[in-house]
Amino acid sequence: MKKRTTCLEASSFRDPDGFVFFVDNEIYRQINQKAREDFDFLIGSGLYRKLVGKELLIPHTEIISKKMLSKNGYKIIKPQPIPFISYPYEWSFSQLKDAALLTLEVQEIALENQMTLKDASAYNIQFIGCKPIFIDTLSFEKYNEGTPWIAYRQFCQHFLAPLSLMAYREPRLNLLLRIFLDGIPLDLASRLLPLVTKLNFSLLVHIHLHAINQKRMAAKKIKKERYKISKFQMLSLINNLKSIIMKLKLKNYQTEWRDYYHFTNYTKAAFEQKKSQVSEFLDQIKPKTVLDLGANEGIFSQIACQRGAYTIACDVDPLSVEKTYLEDKKRQNKRLLPLMVDLTNPTPSLGWANAERKSFNQRAKADCVIALALIHHLAISNNLPLFLIAQYFAGLGDYLIIEFVPKEDSNVQILLQNREDIFSEYSEEGFKKAFGEFFQIIETKNIKDSKRIIYLMKRK
Repeated sequence: MKKRTTCLEASSFRDPDGFVFFVDNEIYRQINQKAREDFDFLIGSGLYRKLVGKELLIPHTEIISKKMLSKNGYKIIKPQPIPFISYPYEWSFSQLKDAALLTLEVQEIALENQMTLKDASAYNIQFIGCKPIFIDTLSFEKYNEGTPWIAYRQFCQHFLAPLSLMAYREPRLNLLLRIFLDGIPLDLASRLLPLVTKLNFSLLVHIHLHAINQKRMAAKKIKKERYKISKFQMLSLINNLKSIIMKLKLKNYQTEWRDYYHFTNYTKAAFEQKKSQVSEFLDQIKPKTVLDLGANEGIFSQIACQRGAYTIACDVDPLSVEKTYLEDKKRQNKRLLPLMVDLTNPTPSLGWANAERKSFNQRAKADCVIALALIHHLAISNNLPLFLIAQYFAGLGDYLIIEFVPKEDSNVQILLQNREDIFSEYSEEGFKKAFGEFFQIIETKNIKDSKRIIYLMKRK
């Protein structure tokens, strides 16, 4: 009989109430005896059923197996698996905003059922396609009248601070969450935000004055009984936070790739042929999971979704990711997850021992990789050898649908106009040689009205 493999989730060591682990790649969670009362109350009060019914909380099944219980264990549950784990520093503005609003909605409903969230980490939220969902069953504890919301500061650091910076300064500032894993420090956010935010009463209170008070009280011993807040006041706080977050909006910020398809050098017929050809390749290989690299507005990601593939649409441009998310949110698309990913500097492993948050490369394994109108940007704009690009793509998926854009193409000529052409290997022959080291070329198709070629390849 084959021995079962068990491993602990690396990010699960901080919570004394339980931990996540895997058995043969199946996810489980142990509820420790310490959390017994709160967990039973979550289930018995009807709060769990209400949140799951509203699709706000990930559902689970209880596992009846004493063999799986480790020391101090009370119960084992098996949560519904998330198709792809993503992190706040990979989300667009509206993804982080929706995650914040979901957290507040969960807290509001919890209070109505005599419970509260003991933490408000952005990592408690994941996305199934374009739908956010709360995943931390152990974040709930019984509410005691007069007790302040212990997770308030964490909520401001994980959500309000980065959202304010993205709205008032720059939509890429959520990348600060890669440096500050427990949220952007409020004193830093206060310094970075423009002076006009001090005229906004809510931002003045929740960020600027909050930061001053945090610094002032850091060295003082606080008596818990000094801070009392009624449930009515707590709900008012939640509503105030909800109101300010709903009002935050991105400025009309221009990026290099925004409206890319309006300025492409494709004719309409050529673009339609390209879509048709990608569709044919996908129909041929029938992938269940797809990575669309350099997805821009997600047009080809949509084609993959329509064929039943769970698709990760990756792009470096925050507004392209934002646009894709908002459009697919309207469609209630649960098969497409847009993420902000720079392929030349993908998300690294972070946290304790560089193992708490997995790198993009560790998470991004798919049946098929799509890389259209991308190779010239990697090879010429970023000086990446074709061999290394091929090697990297081979580590991400079994099949590859890739477009080769020759030097004669007008877009490549734009990239070369202000620099010396040192890219002697960048040719159709050089491309096939480099990718032939890792892939078998199954089929090629020329795109009409251009010199571009689309390849279908299979990893060797």
